[in-house]
Amino acid sequence: MAISTGGGGAEKPMSDINTTPLVDVMLVLLIIFLIAVPVAIQTIEKLEIPIFESTESKDKVENLLITVSTTDPQGRTAGMQRTGFGGATRDGECRIYFNNTTPVDSSELYDRAFQRLDDIVQRAGGPEAIMADPDLIPQVHIRGDVNAPWRCVAGVIYNVQAAGYPTVGFISNPVDPNG
Repeated sequence: MAISTGGGGAEKPMSDINTTPLVDVMLVLLIIFLIAVPVAIQTIEKLEIPIFESTESKDKVENLLITVSTTDPQGRTAGMQRTGFGGATRDGECRIYFNNTTPVDSSELYDRAFQRLDDIVQRAGGPEAIMADPDLIPQVHIRGDVNAPWRCVAGVIYNVQAAGYPTVGFISNPVDPNG
């Protein structure tokens, strides 16, 4: 505690706040945030779906395949006809393809996925019958374009899990084992 040594009179303690420790802590926090924020942003932007060696799949017919892509810089979508599509971009609009063919938006994806799962459960004999044999529960397989932003893929995951699918997986591009 500091003591005032001013003019005459009795000595009494100073009541000023020592701000040096506060400034030190604030500077350390500022430095931490200046380093941590760019690292976090760069790691999210460089997210890539891993590439694994492909093996033949023994999929059930009931599994749901969803492809996620985006538009190119001119707003064009990949299609069967020659449209001049320049490739998906991170800033493009999300494009979702239900069972790899039908383009859907997020609300339509939820409705179709829910209806499809409900039909499969009813065919199996109800929720109790399908829970008795976990092999009957369908899965969702997502194939994401390498340039599709995470916001598009995360939206698909959210919608299919909200529709009731318990297992969501990713499909990667096959790698030629011979080089």
